[in-house]
Amino acid sequence: MDQNISPVTGDYTNSRIYSLQNAVYLRLETPLGSYWADPLMGSRLHELKREKDVSRVYVLARQYTEQALQPLLDDGRAQTITVDTQRWKTGWLYLLVTVTDAAGNPHKFKHPVRIR
Repeated sequence: MDQNISPVTGDYTNSRIYSLQNAVYLRLETPLGSYWADPLMGSRLHELKREKDVSRVYVLARQYTEQALQPLLDDGRAQTITVDTQRWKTGWLYLLVTVTDAAGNPHKFKHPVRIR
């Protein structure tokens, strides 16, 4: 049970969650290597801000997301993770992430990523 972090504002809300939502959010939003307590936590998604809106960027986004979320599989907190990408509007894409937790419950997350 964790206090919920709003993906819109990045602030805590007044609600509790019982899923891996915070773990997914923090791993996707934190630039890889920038967290002092764990230099392996985070993703390379921030690098996509400099990329053009072409199909290979969607492949990179999926790979970066899978790499960032791999520790959830390694430590047994998740059974499976699937990642899809979807064009949202010019300069933005959505990561559609489905995480099946250790109890077998699937959780869906929609995470926006800025690209040029």
